[in-house]
Amino acid sequence: MTDPHQQSLEMRRHELVARSRAQRAALIAGVMPVAEKLSTVDRAVASVRRYPVVSALLAGGVVLFGSRKLFDWAARGITLYTLLKKL
Repeated sequence: MTDPHQQSLEMRRHELVARSRAQRAALIAGVMPVAEKLSTVDRAVASVRRYPVVSALLAGGVVLFGSRKLFDWAARGITLYTLLKKL
């Protein structure tokens, strides 16, 4: 038979493991929104690292022309591309 002290220690261990499991789940639930946002930033940084020249040209274009003008040009380019694709 087991000692009553051993039984109480075993029960206490089970309680602590259950509490730690609940705390771990609460921490994960609290971190998930931040982790999702960081994954978006990570993808953006990865594409900048993969194509540094394109990123530098894009940043230079925004500085020189402004984002509004570049957006207008991009919209016209997409429209022209879709028209030419239909031909």
